[in-house]
Amino acid sequence: MQSFTYFIDRGNGRYDPFLSYEIAPDERYARQLCTYLVAGERQYKLLANEMDGDAEILVIEEMGPNVRYPDEKHYRGKGIFIEFRHPSRSGMLLAELPCATHFDVIRYLLKDVVDVTGQGQMYTTSTEVDEDRGCYVIYVRGLQEPELDSHA
Repeated sequence: MQSFTYFIDRGNGRYDPFLSYEIAPDERYARQLCTYLVAGERQYKLLANEMDGDAEILVIEEMGPNVRYPDEKHYRGKGIFIEFRHPSRSGMLLAELPCATHFDVIRYLLKDVVDVTGQGQMYTTSTEVDEDRGCYVIYVRGLQEPELDSHA
């Protein structure tokens, strides 16, 4: 398996290794498609996806403490899950979707418009992998709703 490492951009050309994994290609690709990472109760924004030979490198920027929602669940050890949340409604959980593989997750991460159970088609506003809770989160808004300026 290829090396997969997150590096934190500390500024002034300094990049510190943060998380490193030996994971299957489908999970590597899913993580590379997420615009945010939550780990250690902190939120990080993806700045760059890079390769160095066989190594996969994700450069991230620390955004600060992660905002928790009262209805959050932990999925670690329960399978692969996507949560669909609405950022302008205080991160309200709209639906959760169990997935058989990370390739199933990739299908959703690649889309600008996704079908959300019980809601219909919605625009994707941002995506994250929540390392703390063991799930992916796709933030969405209604097709007729205006765009927000920032991530939930």
